[in-house]
Amino acid sequence: MKVLGHKIELFTGLLLQEVTMAGLHELRFTEEKPLLRGQDTELEHSDTFLSAVDTDWKEHDIETPYGLLHVVIRGSPKGNRPAILTYHDVGLNHKLCFNTFFNFEDMQEITKHFVVCHVDAPGQQAGASQFPQGYQFPSMDQLAAMLPSVVQHFGFKYVIGIGVGAGAYVLAKFALIFPDLVEGLVLMNIDPNGKGWIDWAATKLSGLTSSLPDTVLSHLFSQEELVSNTELVQSYRQQIGSVVNQYNLQLFWNMYNSRRDLDINRPGTVPNAKTLRCPVMLVVGDNAPAEDGVVECNSKLDPINTTFLKMADSGGLPQVTQPGKLTEAFKYFLQGMGYIAYLKDRRLSGGAVPSASMTRLARSRTASLTSASSVDGSRPRACTHSESSEAMGQINHTMEVSC
Repeated sequence: MKVLGHKIELFTGLLLQEVTMAGLHELRFTEEKPLLRGQDTELEHSDTFLSAVDTDWKEHDIETPYGLLHVVIRGSPKGNRPAILTYHDVGLNHKLCFNTFFNFEDMQEITKHFVVCHVDAPGQQAGASQFPQGYQFPSMDQLAAMLPSVVQHFGFKYVIGIGVGAGAYVLAKFALIFPDLVEGLVLMNIDPNGKGWIDWAATKLSGLTSSLPDTVLSHLFSQEELVSNTELVQSYRQQIGSVVNQYNLQLFWNMYNSRRDLDINRPGTVPNAKTLRCPVMLVVGDNAPAEDGVVECNSKLDPINTTFLKMADSGGLPQVTQPGKLTEAFKYFLQGMGYIAYLKDRRLSGGAVPSASMTRLARSRTASLTSASSVDGSRPRACTHSESSEAMGQINHTMEVSC
């Protein structure tokens, strides 16, 4: 099966791309829900990330041990389905970071079956009051420790986290501290390393010679993007400077640049190695400033349950510039966790595209994880995922996505 106009190359292991009908008949499913229509229409970049239809979203300010968190949520918990919880990058808020992605038509077909919860870092939401002088912004560890209050407030059993940059770091910390609350993670542009003295000095110098929005832009975009993608960069420069309170942003920026290394190591490399126990999809554009950090993070995670997705023709914000590709990858990530999609490509049928269906297996479940074809041509095999969060049945693979 081809992936809707994309070319996906398999570098290591097996790529979870197809679930054959034969394999599906071997399973007993408990629920069926629409998932994806298979449409491949791309959204052109515009001000979509500023003009989302928010009629179904509800805003909440949630008390946590380290202050209030602004959260917007759509839907309510249903059964054993996890919530999708997002955390944005520094310099952005949930709208600037995720609206283009979550407004993409095929992504809406997925998310309408889940509770979606967007978390804004303290003081970063639009219209936030400025923190008083002397306010101590929460550390990165404390930002992660604020999230259980969100989970408890809404009654989530567990979440699938989607984080970008600083938000990816926070969600990784959250999963390390509270592994039983996290079923899966999509981490874009994550840098697992703390800032060294040279990096710290360079950041300080940049702050003296550049405005805060321009300093943040160099974190979000590569130098090539800053030069060539003028319209996109100018849009974000304007929004970062006008939507996010600059004093609050400076506090978040300073704290992110004071972060420590993530305490993770690939199992077997050091005694008592800590790592993320849940399935993880790492995402980075092939022209992103965070590429080296994501590659290093991949080297520190358990290859059994880690997928590394490097997106061609994509820069520092793949969720903005390539929402279609990222939606497709997210769909297959869910499929590998036990969400099975039945797709019919309208380009093959020539007719209308029927709604697909999705099966959510129980948390302790048996899932048929079928690859396009194995290296030796063997048949797909069924895999069991246990309550202990061991990554049995997950297949390590690296994807290059290009048009």
